[in-house]
Amino acid sequence: MEHLSEELIIEILKRITRTSDLNSVSLVSKQLYAIDAEQRATICIGCGLSTEDFSALCSRFPNLLKVEIDYSGSTPGNGNHIDNQGLFVLTSCCTLLNDITLSFCSKINDAGIACLTYCKKLMSLKLNSIPEVTSSGLLMGIAGSTEWLEYLGSDGSLEELIVSNCKGVSQYNFLKFGPGWMKLKTFEYENKENFFSIHPRYGSSVKANTHRYELCCENLKDLKLVRLVTEPDGPEIGLRFLLGKCKALEKLCLEYVTGVIDNDMIVLSQACKNLKSISLWLKPEHYVVGGHIEFRTGFTDESLKALALNCPLLQDVELTFTGYAHWDPPEIGFTQEGLVSFVESCPIRVLVLNGALFFNNKGMKALSSAQFLETLSLIDCNEVTDHGMRFIVHFPSLINLTLRFCHNVTDAGLSELAHAQKLQSLDVGGCGYISQKGVLGAAKSVYYEVNCKSLGHYKRMC
Repeated sequence: MEHLSEELIIEILKRITRTSDLNSVSLVSKQLYAIDAEQRATICIGCGLSTEDFSALCSRFPNLLKVEIDYSGSTPGNGNHIDNQGLFVLTSCCTLLNDITLSFCSKINDAGIACLTYCKKLMSLKLNSIPEVTSSGLLMGIAGSTEWLEYLGSDGSLEELIVSNCKGVSQYNFLKFGPGWMKLKTFEYENKENFFSIHPRYGSSVKANTHRYELCCENLKDLKLVRLVTEPDGPEIGLRFLLGKCKALEKLCLEYVTGVIDNDMIVLSQACKNLKSISLWLKPEHYVVGGHIEFRTGFTDESLKALALNCPLLQDVELTFTGYAHWDPPEIGFTQEGLVSFVESCPIRVLVLNGALFFNNKGMKALSSAQFLETLSLIDCNEVTDHGMRFIVHFPSLINLTLRFCHNVTDAGLSELAHAQKLQSLDVGGCGYISQKGVLGAAKSVYYEVNCKSLGHYKRMC
């Protein structure tokens, strides 16, 4: 080994991907130990490491670029947790850090997160924590306060910020991020609290006080908001202000964001001409429309029309519906005609329909003329039967098909696929009347699952 050049040893170490293997190799010789210490770029830390050992680890690997600290599954007495002092040591020793993930860190609060401002090259920060209550009853955790948002946003260097299930961090706290929105390209916020509104909302938005939201986020390309409560007629619009400001937005995911309405989607479509992917997870709410209350989604066909008119690059669409007992409007604000017109007006290549009870065999026939559609996923779409499946062979560009929990599709509905030999891939699961024999030969690549993941996996209930 001593006859090998340092450059060759470095190249060999780069090809070792498992941390345990790297640790073993580094013990072979002092030379390998030193080179590994200098070249190690990533570490992942779990339970059981004391602050002193963590400090030694940071000193050994000064050129770390990515650190993940994950205490998920930790139980009382199951090792030590890194605290604020540990984060201070990390940022002091490893000045090249550009990617940090902290999960379930119950001994780190806003003072510790503020230490990350010393990482001048930090580009990605992911926080996923549910603070623990200590024996003294003191609630601690990375969401104990939100001053860290102000500290991290002060220099506007982050490009990715993901905050998930952090108790105490509300959507309004992100106003403190200020200049931090300037360079941000990816932002995800998932609210910890469950909710289901029983209060009526109004179908037309009263103008909100937006003077507090004059923030620059024109570089944001990827936006995901999960389980937020907004009020279309309220003075505070929270993170909903992002929908009309992200001119560079390419990917949008809204999962159970209550209070957003067609006006929000119209504003977004007019501002986001580069939008390529959109995912909407919807549940019905009470809306006041024309003086009476309707139980429906906030978005309707009007939103689809706006997207088709203003977003010419849109090609990946997912629509998931939860909590619907009937397929008739107005409970679901979308209609089959509106969906088909939308797909025909945009270069949609990927379409996922989950719980779309308004979509049936006529919809399958209408979509069979969609010239760009390559991938179709039908999940819990029980209005589609064998008759509708026979139109699959007429889709001009379709090569990938997924069927999950479609209980009215049988082997007979797939029989023509085997003769056509058109599909590249077929994924079937949870469809009780489709057998393994029935999918044979239906595509070049077939995945069949009898006891597949529950429907809840595809429809995360709020």
